Amino acid sequence: MVAAAPYTPQELMTVVAARELRDGEVVFVGIGLPNLACNLARATHAPNLVLIYESGAVGAVPERLPVSIGDPALVTGALMVASMADTFQCLLQGGRIEVGFLGGAQVDRHGNINTTAIGDYARPRVRLPGSGGATEIAIHARRTLVVGALSPRAFPAEVDFITTPGLRSRGRTRRELGHPGAGPVRVITDGGVLEANAGSGELELAALFPGVTADGVRERVGWPLVVRASLQPVAPPSAEDVRLLRDVLDPGRLFLKR
Repeated sequence: MVAAAPYTPQELMTVVAARELRDGEVVFVGIGLPNLACNLARATHAPNLVLIYESGAVGAVPERLPVSIGDPALVTGALMVASMADTFQCLLQGGRIEVGFLGGAQVDRHGNINTTAIGDYARPRVRLPGSGGATEIAIHARRTLVVGALSPRAFPAEVDFITTPGLRSRGRTRRELGHPGAGPVRVITDGGVLEANAGSGELELAALFPGVTADGVRERVGWPLVVRASLQPVAPPSAEDVRLLRDVLDPGRLFLKR
């Protein structure tokens, strides 16, 4: 058994996100920490992950960490390079994506994601990049994972703008809104894992990271967070996990800070 090694909260978050993926799954992945987590999973317990990128790279096997969805590293060795229309219409809307893996500037209590604007949409304090394919991914993937660091600003009770709908948006469920997907059922943070309540659709604390308290997580979200009576155990990263992240996957620290 590989021994544990010193790690940062961000590295633990990435490792836990990677563990969510099962070998052979088809994953629609974005750039940043979701991409890093997918490539860590592919290098460890899930070598047969099928990674699909918005640019049309299907079955990508990048030899280095891609820095964008247009990175040439995604093309070499890929099963197919398709048009964006084929990627979204045939694969995503056709129900062939098992996992959608997303990030977001804001995630609220019902899993709604904001990547559009902070503040009023017409006069925002910060204008963000927008949806890209995130809305379609969350709606059509069979399950959705979200990764993001906790803070009251990043996890408000209600997002400033709903870019990607969660399990409940403005008082209506996904089914009432006509969205068939399961929604972001699990959110991996740097303090623990939040999971949607099957009835209310509200995110609850389902797993707590080593050295973190439930009150510490509560202080970093903008709503009265429910803590489940039985929290799932979370093992720390192994020495091999840390080595892969620091020396192989992200040696330039493009996505992970020291």
